[in-house]
Amino acid sequence: MSPGETSVVVESWEGSVRLPPQSEKLSEPTKGSGQGRRGETRLSGHIIISELIRNMELGKFDMNYSVLLPCVFTVYLNPQDHTTLSSIFNLVLEDARRALRDRVTELNSPPKILGLARKGKAAKEHKIACQDWYIEFLPDSEVPVGDIEIHSELNETAEPGYRGTKTTLIGREPSATTMPRAEHATTQRVASTRRVDTTYADVRYQDDSGPQTYAVNQNRVRIGRGGEDQPMDLALYTNDEVSREHAVIRRDPATGAFFLTDLSTNGTTLNGKNLQKGVEQPLPDRAEIGLGGVLKLDFEVRK
Repeated sequence: MSPGETSVVVESWEGSVRLPPQSEKLSEPTKGSGQGRRGETRLSGHIIISELIRNMELGKFDMNYSVLLPCVFTVYLNPQDHTTLSSIFNLVLEDARRALRDRVTELNSPPKILGLARKGKAAKEHKIACQDWYIEFLPDSEVPVGDIEIHSELNETAEPGYRGTKTTLIGREPSATTMPRAEHATTQRVASTRRVDTTYADVRYQDDSGPQTYAVNQNRVRIGRGGEDQPMDLALYTNDEVSREHAVIRRDPATGAFFLTDLSTNGTTLNGKNLQKGVEQPLPDRAEIGLGGVLKLDFEVRK
């Protein structure tokens, strides 16, 4: 293959998109490509997240009325890259989940012509089988420096024949060591949960689906009923007294302090006191949050 050529290989549920091999030098760096003057790839959060989105789209599973997308990802990195990036994996994970969520929203948005929604046959809904995306970063010496290898599954419990896909950033066949499928799925869920178990707080509540506990492991949590074009982090099953996007909990990563903002039509209370809409208020380590007069959330910071 001559320098600069790109080939694409997608086989069944295992796909590899080939880019110029790392050994081929680029005479000039390409703007925004992540390539240095010597042709070596410098990994960034943007590259990792773009590869996760690409893997998700390649690994889709078509059904009659919907499209199932992978929601469990194992990201294999060379041990050198893994060590370099290990201190920011939580931040990459937070951004990746947001980007994956936004991409699914885009896929479910009606196509437009000149800014107007195009009428026609209803498109299939794109969705995931998991409650959220599970992403694990593992070192593997089979992965070259600067490469990313991603293995995905359609569900937390992997079923033979119903898998996501395997992709690499650089032109080579996927080679990372994989465990037996059942063990891999279980380990991945546990490892991902452990990594995300930089859980900062818990929100306990009871909506129409029963008693629930939401683990706060990100710095921004959108709360509300949500909708097809308005996904929430903490999605509530309740009546329309609760707005689609009712409130936001924000954590300051520098201090660990929490804040609450009301965005609703019917109001939010903090320990019984009405909040002014759009004005951020400090959120105590233990607090009761009232939504629209119909639902209460018990918030508690983990120590």
